[in-house]
Amino acid sequence: MAGIRTKIRDNAVPLALLSPAIAIICLVVLLPLIFSFYTSFTNYTLIRPDSIWQWIGLRNYQRVLTDGDFWVAFGRTVLFLTICLNLEMLFGLGLALLVNRITWGQRTMRTIMMFPMMFSPILIGFQFKYLLNDTIGFVNNALFSLGAISTPIPFLVDSWLALGSIAFAEIWMSTSIFAILILAGLFAMPKDPIEAARVDGCSNWQVFRHITLPFILPFIYIAMTIRSLDVARAYDIVDVMTGGGPAGRTELLWTLIGRTAYDDARMGRANAMAYVSILLSIFFTWYFFRKLMAARKHLGAF
Repeated sequence: MAGIRTKIRDNAVPLALLSPAIAIICLVVLLPLIFSFYTSFTNYTLIRPDSIWQWIGLRNYQRVLTDGDFWVAFGRTVLFLTICLNLEMLFGLGLALLVNRITWGQRTMRTIMMFPMMFSPILIGFQFKYLLNDTIGFVNNALFSLGAISTPIPFLVDSWLALGSIAFAEIWMSTSIFAILILAGLFAMPKDPIEAARVDGCSNWQVFRHITLPFILPFIYIAMTIRSLDVARAYDIVDVMTGGGPAGRTELLWTLIGRTAYDDARMGRANAMAYVSILLSIFFTWYFFRKLMAARKHLGAF
C-alpha cells in the first residue's frame, strides 16, 4: 500500500506541473476543434446565431462532395502545392550547394538567406501585389522603360499569370526553408565517403548522385512535410494579391473556405469543407513521412 501511495505521489508532481499546459491546449486547440466539428453537422450561419442548434446531419458533407467549385479549388490547390514544393526544393537545393562551397562570408550568406522567411505572408502579398500591378507596378514600368513591352502585362488579372505570380511570391518567401534544412544536412555529412569517391575517380555528378543526395534526402523530406502543410493552407498571400480572382480562377481551398464562412456566412458548410480539406494535408504528410522513413532506412544500410 505504501508503494502504491509513493507511486501516485511521484506521478502527481509531473501531472501538476503539466496541468497548466494541458488546460491551455484544451482551451485553445481541443475545444475549438470539437466546436467546429459539431457545427459542420449543423446549419450554422453567422447572421443567425440560433441556427447553431439546427442539426442537419451529413447534409453539409454531401453538398461539399457534390460541389463543383470545391473540387476545382481542390485540384488547383494540389497543382499549386506540387509546383511550389518542387521548385522550392530545387532552388533550395541549388542555393544550399552554392553556400556550402563558399569559404569566405558563409555566415553572412546564411543570415541573408533567412530574410525572406522572416517577413509576414501578408506583407509579402502586398509587396508583390504592387510590384506586379499593371498600372503602377515596378515590373511593368521597368519593362516599359526598357522598351521590352508596349502594353502592360496583366500579372494579377490573367488567370494563369495571376496563379503563377502567387506561386512566385510563395516560392520567393519559402525557398530559404529548404535551403537552411538542406544546408544543415550538408554540414552534418561526413567527409570521408566523398574523399574516398574522389580518390576512386568519381565525377562531381557521381559524388552528388550516389553519396550527397542519399544523405540529404531525409532533410529534404522533412522540409517537404513542413512546407506541404503550409502551402495546403495558403490563404494570406492569395487573399492579399488577388482575393481569389479573377472570377475565382486563383481560389484555393482555404480562400474558398474563408469566403464561404465569412462572406457568405455559411459557417457550418465552411467547417465541413475544412474537414474534407484536411485529408489533403494528411495525405501529403503520410506520403512524405513514408519517403522520410525509406530514406533513413536506406541511409542506415551503409
